[in-house]
Amino acid sequence: MVEARTIPGRTDHVVIVGAGLSGLSAALHLAGAGREVTVLESAPGPGGRAGRERMGDYTIDTGASVLTMPELIDEALAAVGTSLEAEVALTQLHPAYRARFADGSAIAVHTDAAAMEDEVRRVAGPKEAAGYRRLRAWLNDLYRVQRDRFIGANFDSPFDLVGPDLVKLAALGGFGKLGPAVGRFLSDQRLQRLFSFQSLYAGVPPSRALAAYAVIAYMYTVAGVYFPHGGVGAVAQAMADAAGRAGVRFRYSTSAAWLERVGSRVGAVRTTAGERVACDAVVLTADLPAAYRLLGITPRRPLALRYSPSAVVLHTGVRGDWSDLGHHTISFGAAWKRTFDEITRRGTPMSDPSLLITRPTATDPGLAPEGRQQISVLAPCPNLRTGPIDWRRVGPAYRDEVVRVLHDRGLTGFDDAIEVQRLVTPADWAAAGLAEGTPFSVAHTFAQTGPFRPRNLVPGVDNVVLAGCGTTPGVGIPPVVISGRLAAQRVAGRLPSAGKAGRHGKSVSGL
Repeated sequence: MVEARTIPGRTDHVVIVGAGLSGLSAALHLAGAGREVTVLESAPGPGGRAGRERMGDYTIDTGASVLTMPELIDEALAAVGTSLEAEVALTQLHPAYRARFADGSAIAVHTDAAAMEDEVRRVAGPKEAAGYRRLRAWLNDLYRVQRDRFIGANFDSPFDLVGPDLVKLAALGGFGKLGPAVGRFLSDQRLQRLFSFQSLYAGVPPSRALAAYAVIAYMYTVAGVYFPHGGVGAVAQAMADAAGRAGVRFRYSTSAAWLERVGSRVGAVRTTAGERVACDAVVLTADLPAAYRLLGITPRRPLALRYSPSAVVLHTGVRGDWSDLGHHTISFGAAWKRTFDEITRRGTPMSDPSLLITRPTATDPGLAPEGRQQISVLAPCPNLRTGPIDWRRVGPAYRDEVVRVLHDRGLTGFDDAIEVQRLVTPADWAAAGLAEGTPFSVAHTFAQTGPFRPRNLVPGVDNVVLAGCGTTPGVGIPPVVISGRLAAQRVAGRLPSAGKAGRHGKSVSGL
């Protein structure tokens, strides 16, 4: 495989704009490669879309709440001589999550093969259990084919894909559709949902998503789901702390205003306070439109970028133990295809929503006062382009609708138990600078996947690299952490830490 391009010229001092997980990953890898690094972050602390805040006496994760593939974070920390195990107390969730269905049935999703096979046999019989075994083998094969070549590598051209791995991916059915692919193994509709709903995080319904995106189901159902004590935001803080000890300078509450450019090179980042931060290279982790505004460019694409659906999130602090809820619970409505059509085409909220309910205090009681629980409820919804809803007006009524649905699905008295709450809608995501009011960025359609996704090198600008969920490889904690490493490789070339074994003893050169 031909080595991917690196940026030309000096790269001694790198300025990273944004201290989210991609910026932190890039900072750690670049520090490990001997670069001087300065990180500018508009917020008062690290994390970005994986941050944490206080809500009264409760601690909440403001964005990502599901952590998979922690060895990628371990790899970034290894670049500066530490490990995730040394920095954060991490618990693997057993089961990874629980699913509740409209017919009253429930399924625990285990990442252990034998435990999950037993669970499938219990709820659906021996034929489905055999189908699960074949599905798990297929997910493992998909992961092995994709991890290094398709997910963990920089692309300079679509032709970079051509090779034996592309043939293997095609032979596995990776270019078919996800829903039918899962249906080849499982006929029970509940199980089909469990192994295909994850495509919505990539912005595409299962019926239209590439089967290759079953790799997300691999992360959730095979690789394992983890929780860091202190919340997912504790991982970001640990990465920032480790980077700081390695000499990385962090400038919080400092926003980039524009990039000072002479010809094809940026020589400094100008802040909104008028400060000039000189540099040899820049890594931009802002959402794509914001990154392009800083650059003063409008990239040409044959088709306009399509963005993923958004989400309404209700963060609550509640009285009681709510022990019937697992750490992660997915509450599926009776409707399926119609609800995807509503949020991706019609531009309306789900009429029979499927909800992600997260109770992190099931694992870390310290996130709430004694005798209380912190519970967050995520409801997928249209982005602001697909559904230009006035969320400032509609939000409170929709909050009441979500709580009513929870009540009807067995969380009796939930509304009365709420002590403190915060509602986040697409309007809030937009106010935070996220394009089209979605935290999930550019959708993973075929035309926005792999080498067709916005690349991390910027045409016409020699020494700027992009990172984050809008560029390669994509959305979610594992891809975002990888994007930081890929950006660092564009700056420094082959990294001394790339491919080291993580805390779980796996090679992490890709996923």
